Amino acid sequence: MRRLLANVAAVMLASGASASFHSMPTPLSYRWRLTPYRGRAMPASVVLLDTSVLDISAAWDSYNAALETQPLLTKSLTASVLLAAADFSAQSLEGEDPVDLARVVRFAIFGLVLQAPWNHFYYMALDGAIPPTPEPLSPTNLAKVGIDQFVQAPIFTAIIFIFLGSLEGLSKDAIQRKLQIDWWPTMQANWKLWIPATAVNIALVPPVLRVLYINIVFFFWSIFLSTVANNETPSENADSLSS
Repeated sequence: MRRLLANVAAVMLASGASASFHSMPTPLSYRWRLTPYRGRAMPASVVLLDTSVLDISAAWDSYNAALETQPLLTKSLTASVLLAAADFSAQSLEGEDPVDLARVVRFAIFGLVLQAPWNHFYYMALDGAIPPTPEPLSPTNLAKVGIDQFVQAPIFTAIIFIFLGSLEGLSKDAIQRKLQIDWWPTMQANWKLWIPATAVNIALVPPVLRVLYINIVFFFWSIFLSTVANNETPSENADSLSS
């Protein structure tokens, strides 16, 4: 578990890394090496860069191996780290001082027990019912985007409000009011981001990496979502989003 957490954290710091780093040279354990580098010793910064790139490559390989052996746990831990970081970022943008750690923890729990498991099983069911096609632009993939955004997304967005409201200790009436005021503006914002993001995900991203891709996009979406979910004046927020 400790090794898996370390790998998840490393991959979060380098989500753009790819497995193409296998060809990089072996890392060095000393500060300088005497090798042709414009006629002088290679500086430590270059050596450290070589080493860090290899560390990222090793972490990426370990992460992919974990996706194969423990897919749900790996996706859930990834989502937990990303969503906690997203809420922390949202609070920083809002000027919260000090940071509400309970709110950060709520988003970490949300990623761990809801967001990642939901998407893990949802995509398994979607691909099982409608198998992926080799052509990125196909009627099948367009239909899957439609199902995702106009069937799954409205339901899941409502569940998010209910789940986060329950973790916050809101009453049933308060959660219902937040749904009535914030759900529709949130869906309008959702479609602006997630229709193109989902099209890319379904058409181009390998199935095993789809939840990771969603988690990365969800980092930025969660900054917005955290602001909405924790807004104490939802009616003003709805007005600003609708304008």
